[in-house]
Amino acid sequence: MAKKTNSYTAAQIKVLKKLEGVRQRPAMYIGSTGKVGLHHILFEAVDNSIDETFAGECDKIDVIIMADGSVSVADNGRGIPVDRHPTEKRSALEVVMTTLHAGGKFEGGGYKVSGGLHGIGVSCTNALSEWLEVKVCRDGNEHYQIYDRGVPREKVKETGKSKKRGTYTRFLPDAEIFDDVEFDYDTVAARLRELAYLAAGVTITLKDERPGMRREEKWHEKGGIKAYVQALAEGKEPLHKPIYFQRVRDDVDVEIAILHTQGIYENIVSYVNSIHTIEGGTHLSGFKTAVTRTINAYAFEQGLRKEKERNFTGNEVREGMTAVINIKLLNPQFEG
Repeated sequence: MAKKTNSYTAAQIKVLKKLEGVRQRPAMYIGSTGKVGLHHILFEAVDNSIDETFAGECDKIDVIIMADGSVSVADNGRGIPVDRHPTEKRSALEVVMTTLHAGGKFEGGGYKVSGGLHGIGVSCTNALSEWLEVKVCRDGNEHYQIYDRGVPREKVKETGKSKKRGTYTRFLPDAEIFDDVEFDYDTVAARLRELAYLAAGVTITLKDERPGMRREEKWHEKGGIKAYVQALAEGKEPLHKPIYFQRVRDDVDVEIAILHTQGIYENIVSYVNSIHTIEGGTHLSGFKTAVTRTINAYAFEQGLRKEKERNFTGNEVREGMTAVINIKLLNPQFEG
């Protein structure tokens, strides 16, 4: 008979409420508590602004790394709704900022496509910050709320009139959670530059106000991913002008830019709803298969190769290729 151990009863069942689970197991939500996770909580706030851009409601995003180590993200989008939520019985702003799986990305009415963690994002940012403040300008008024480690200090309040519109979020990463709470300018700049290409037409500004580190950059890429593929191939001799096309089929928006150079290596980057899919996916494998098949079919049709000759392999077709694949769809499945 096994030796009797301590009893296991209902008293040992811990119920984590609101954002407690995020603080207890942060890596489950943001990947790590190192530099990757630190920058992730910033990019979740930025992705909300990019979603407004995709919705055609925002053309300006400003990111500032403050002197005290906090960071702010401001946009001129519609602003997070502040009216009373019909089921939660509190301001929709507070619901979005303090509740997992809450946002305008599930019903399809607020956003047709969206990136980030799909309703988890900005609440994770709030939970993993020592403090976070948010201002919303919409319908002629400014609204404000501040939180301590995800817990509201007070209810959402109206702080005055405003002719502006948009959302302003500022937060200080929690040193109790992260190994290092200092943002890396180059990491932030690389992501914002990338987003400027993916969301063509938006103006994104990054400013660093930390002592001895003052820098400022601005991106506005009207050329979109066509300009992006040229930037990725910079320094290499191109063999042709960039090939670009965009199609929408079955509610899937596919945008692709291709440029071959004299180089021997391929460089293909892929995105789904502005999220860099570094592990690839069906969109990437489908692209590679389609390119190889198309090149081989064209070669036979034009008499450039005989039927008895072997087909070009995928590696041969993609030699020296630089390409950007940008997909937008309603319900992506991110498995990485």
